[in-house]
Amino acid sequence: MINDAHCHFFSTNFFTALAHQRGRSQTAAQLCEELQWDDPGTPEALAACWVRELDNAQVRRATLIASVPRDEDSVAAAVAAYPERFVGFFMLDPSADDAFERAQRAVRDRGMRGICLFPAMHHTSLDDRRVRRVVEAAASHPGTAVFVHCGVLSVGVRRKLGLASNFDLRLGDPLSVARLATAFPGVPFIIPHFGAGLFREALMAADQCPNIHLDTSSSNGWIKYAPGLTLADAFRTAVAVAGPSRLLFGTDSSFFPRGWQRPILEAQKAAVASLGIRNEDEALIFGGNFDRLFPTA
Repeated sequence: MINDAHCHFFSTNFFTALAHQRGRSQTAAQLCEELQWDDPGTPEALAACWVRELDNAQVRRATLIASVPRDEDSVAAAVAAYPERFVGFFMLDPSADDAFERAQRAVRDRGMRGICLFPAMHHTSLDDRRVRRVVEAAASHPGTAVFVHCGVLSVGVRRKLGLASNFDLRLGDPLSVARLATAFPGVPFIIPHFGAGLFREALMAADQCPNIHLDTSSSNGWIKYAPGLTLADAFRTAVAVAGPSRLLFGTDSSFFPRGWQRPILEAQKAAVASLGIRNEDEALIFGGNFDRLFPTA
């Protein structure tokens, strides 16, 4: 059983937002044509595309992440169409005037299960009171996770389009996640990509806070910042510190026609197999932990 805890939902609104940032009068369809990517169409059409892709890959369930602020309704529509297949996450800019209200509405009324914070992107410290308010919104709806991107942040589509990435990497510190996780022990926190270069800090945070989980998604290119470390080493150490029950497999899949990233699964399966861990622990990492955190109705 495979569940993917990290897929991006590149909706029409996502591409419209990028076109607006370029300052050009492009439609989402025109931008997709420039990128040579598929036009996503309606949220329901994109959701159906994802279902076909997951079926072909024999992936049972997946998290879909609204990947620009104010696009939670797109993912909500996808989840509503296929509630047994998708868990909805959404990016939130906590510095926005309506951040708390949007968070409340998304988790209370739209069925979202995860609030995604990108402190480096939105230039908002995790110690900011506005971030704490957003976490309070999650805490008020049990079962809602808070996903916090830490470490290196690189958005490939922005590079392809020549868009500036004015990110402040100093703000994405897993130790600041630990402060929030301590204050809200009932809220599951997820740090993706093993901390994306801040592996030591992510391990320290997870060791201190039993409600911090690490997602394994992407090619984990951050390993180049840790000379001598391999993907198998990262899994071995994460299992030793956090335990197999707090690792969530993910791919970081996003656009079509590339689709779901099987090579990520194969690389991570090989890394875990090389450790000789118990079958039941491997099953937790690749699917069971996802189902425990996000049970179906």
